[in-house]
Amino acid sequence: MALRIRLAKFGRSHHPIYRIVVMDSRSPREGRYIDILGTYDPKRKELIDIKPEKVKEWIQKGAEITDRAKSVLKNANIL
Repeated sequence: MALRIRLAKFGRSHHPIYRIVVMDSRSPREGRYIDILGTYDPKRKELIDIKPEKVKEWIQKGAEITDRAKSVLKNANIL
């Protein structure tokens, strides 16, 4: 099973909020996730309740990070 750290879209119309989650690479964007690592609000451009120790733990376990999630985590100085 290939694991990925990626963004899952939640929120309402015209105001999306994304969760940074660990998912199987074959699951859909709003599909079943394994673990929630934090949330991101693109309107305010801020991370809400991110857990950097969990991010590093999943990277050590072999989870790949998608490009969008990587840019969000770099802006927050997690990576």
